[in-house]
Amino acid sequence: MERAISTHPAVGQVAVIGMPHEVWGEQVHAIVVPKEGADVDDSTAASIISHARESIAGYKVPKSVEFRAEPLPLSGAMKVLKRELRAPYWEGKERGIN
Repeated sequence: MERAISTHPAVGQVAVIGMPHEVWGEQVHAIVVPKEGADVDDSTAASIISHARESIAGYKVPKSVEFRAEPLPLSGAMKVLKRELRAPYWEGKERGIN
């Protein structure tokens, strides 16, 4: 999923996480750090979702996109710390997997 989204011209960094959803339990959510100089807004989010839809299965396409100004948190091995990204969404909720 991240690879497909990362090829969008406005995307500098991306992480895909599951966030709570009332009906489905979880939904796919993309957290994007824009490339330097890229203007982002709601139409950019829609463009990223459309771009992802062209190359990945429908159930893997993000239902929402969040833009962040700060870089994604990385481990010493330079892997995105998705647990840290998920934490605010799952606070006080139960999740089946870590």
